[in-house]
Amino acid sequence: MDPTHQGPEEYGQNANDSDRSDGRRRPSRESNAADFGQPTPQQVRVVQVTVGDLLLTVNPVDGSEVEACPPGSEPDAPVRRTPAERTDHERAGAPPVPAGPPAPQLPLLERQEERERLAGLLARGRSVRLTGQAGSGRTALLDAVAADCTDLAPDGVVRLSGHRRTAADLLYGVFDAIYRAPLHRPGPEELLALVRSIGAVVVIDDLEIGGAALDGLLEATPECAFLFGTAPDLTAPGVDAHLEEVLLAGLGRSASLELLEKVVERPLTEDERNWAGDLWFESEGLPLRFVQAGSLLRQRDRLNTDPAAFDEYEYFEPRPDDAPPVPEAPTAETLDVPLPSLGEGAAPAVLLASRLSEAARETLRFTVALGGEVPHQAHLPALVGDTHADAALGELAGCGLLSPAGPRYRLAAGVLAQLEAGGYAESAAAHARTAAQHYAWWVSHPSVTPQRAVAEADAIVAAMSRLVPDGEAGQASAAVLLARSAAPALAAGMSWGAWEKALRVGQEAARIAGEVAEEAYFHHELGVLALCSGNLDRARTELETSISMRGALADKSGAVAGRRALALVADRSGGFAPPVRSQTGEEVPAVRHDLLAGTPPVGSPAPPPFARQTVEEDPTLISSLPPGPRATAPKPGGGRVLLGGARRNLAAAGAGALLVAVLGTVVTLGLTAGDPEEPGSRNVTTEQSSPEGTPEDASPADEPDEGPAPDDGAPGEEAPATPGTSASATPSTSGSPSPAPSSPDGSSPGTGEPSSTLPTEDPTSDGPSPSGKPTTPTKPPTTPPTTPPTTPPTETPTTPPTETPTEEPPPPPDTTSSASGPAESAGPSASSTADAPAQSEDPTEAAA
Repeated sequence: MDPTHQGPEEYGQNANDSDRSDGRRRPSRESNAADFGQPTPQQVRVVQVTVGDLLLTVNPVDGSEVEACPPGSEPDAPVRRTPAERTDHERAGAPPVPAGPPAPQLPLLERQEERERLAGLLARGRSVRLTGQAGSGRTALLDAVAADCTDLAPDGVVRLSGHRRTAADLLYGVFDAIYRAPLHRPGPEELLALVRSIGAVVVIDDLEIGGAALDGLLEATPECAFLFGTAPDLTAPGVDAHLEEVLLAGLGRSASLELLEKVVERPLTEDERNWAGDLWFESEGLPLRFVQAGSLLRQRDRLNTDPAAFDEYEYFEPRPDDAPPVPEAPTAETLDVPLPSLGEGAAPAVLLASRLSEAARETLRFTVALGGEVPHQAHLPALVGDTHADAALGELAGCGLLSPAGPRYRLAAGVLAQLEAGGYAESAAAHARTAAQHYAWWVSHPSVTPQRAVAEADAIVAAMSRLVPDGEAGQASAAVLLARSAAPALAAGMSWGAWEKALRVGQEAARIAGEVAEEAYFHHELGVLALCSGNLDRARTELETSISMRGALADKSGAVAGRRALALVADRSGGFAPPVRSQTGEEVPAVRHDLLAGTPPVGSPAPPPFARQTVEEDPTLISSLPPGPRATAPKPGGGRVLLGGARRNLAAAGAGALLVAVLGTVVTLGLTAGDPEEPGSRNVTTEQSSPEGTPEDASPADEPDEGPAPDDGAPGEEAPATPGTSASATPSTSGSPSPAPSSPDGSSPGTGEPSSTLPTEDPTSDGPSPSGKPTTPTKPPTTPPTTPPTTPPTETPTTPPTETPTEEPPPPPDTTSSASGPAESAGPSASSTADAPAQSEDPTEAAA
């Protein structure tokens, strides 16, 4: 079908809709065509995976989301695979067969004793560790033993690769080989319960874990018998592992020569046998060296018969017309290509690669750039730029330069170092960047399944890892793009070991490149991964970092996803989620306040610093103290009480400030009231006298008024006082002006006499005076304004107090005050207000 034609069977349209004979123009296929009903070219792949009792939604856009599995959506229980299904699963995990003619099957020489011993130990249920040098033939021996143990265990044989795999990866690999559970990853407890019942022979090649990690793997699978292929320098397991040890040595001289003849497929000459004997002594009988030596001899035979067999023009490349003609093959008497030197036989990688095709050599350059990981043969035409480059994999495998590693190939032992020394790593950065760009495009394509991405995970991680430490411009950005594209596919493919590696490399690359948004994404994914793995502390750290970065970028959707995951972390850890500081662009939540009945209105003084704060529920909640002993009950005279709630503290502070101010005024007047010319005079002349029937304890200032404290002073701070002057008058807020008091000689205050009145203030007023100075609240006087003075003022000697009294001392008696009752029964109304006792501003006038 034409790819540009939208057929009815593909998009659900009928034949009449697809008929374009009426001349209508085809809709646009640009990126904005989605606004007009056209499907978008790029599809977002969202996959839901159950992880234990959690539901993980892999979202490539805003980041993965995790939540508790909703009721009714729990996954089905894992089902054991049938023997046929296990065989298909094992075949799918095998490396692909290289293109080209099949390679000869080499026999297993001098390994029969080790083969029988290993099979016998596994038959008794013992686990064995096969230790040998790289290139000693461990993989071939493991394949032979696995074929012998097919019927030993009820669950058959499980083949795994330990190359760059952790203990958790291997444990989940055993589970996946026996159970079928699509889109379900069991939790740690469920996994241990499932693998404990597995009875299989598990063969793991290239094991890279040891010590406590290996002990944990053996303890988790008590019904399995393991056969490990390891290097000699690997950490040995504990003594409680009960692991048998089998050492694998090199081949003997005769076996090595026999293997070399099998590779060459002809008998060896005397010179070749002598050369092979020296090689055996140099390589300690490693089979890999003789496989590579046999490839050198095959190339030599080809050069003897065809000198132009390895010229610059390859088999699939046409020879141009102006190329020099191919010389005729000389006779055997005149052509004799010498044998390789002993050094070339011990390290033959460079010499072998020089006689391969250009596509094979370019494949080796990509392999060196990826740290020894060989891309799948389907990617070689796009990477190399040759349509026949997929045949290069067969060339490399036939020369002994590759070895299988799980579902893929990698360079054989020692080949990577030889190629780097031969100059194949000079353009490694450019090749790694090309591979990263190719894989970023490939893994993002909708047709690529997560399983295919997982099969290429090692090469993908190697490509981005090669670009991170490189300081060249643009390298880190290419690594970020690849990690951003591959991470969702690896997560959906259940390869969480590779997913974690991709996230960590991507996070470091984003930090180097300065891409904050991508770095926040990687932190979020690492937090989700830690949450699904049960590492709550790590999850909290990563999620808080991601939320802070996304808050700074005003990424609300990403920050919401992070807060949801963080709330789940807090719920699982048994606590509350710690508050995250708001960043620029985030919505600041409203602050809750405790609005009590006695809370002062807006504009009232701030609460004192000793007000108690309750932080058990909310750090912003401020509550008042309980009623203290200084709080007073309502007056029987009907006066309004303003001391409620938190203002009782203010009342106590105001009363103390008023007491200090009154005492300071009395002491100042007593020291300055005498005649200036007579220093010994300390008499005080009052301007008013109380009537005869009025007791001395009925003065208006009998009790201190517990009014509000000044606005600009701290509680208990003394108001400044000037000798000989009184505080400025404050207008009443009740709307009734206070009448001016009359002087003893009948003159008004406006006639120039130095007389003043004490300030009065309505108890309901909380603000400062119009003059801007703090006012001292007092009780309003009870003397009627129309009562004229009846008796001349008397002089009452006053001495400075020797100790601080607990309440205000009574002022001098007032002769004009009425006997209408004590001052506490008077209210703030205008009908009950009177003149306050006047004080002389001039000491000489008061003495006269």
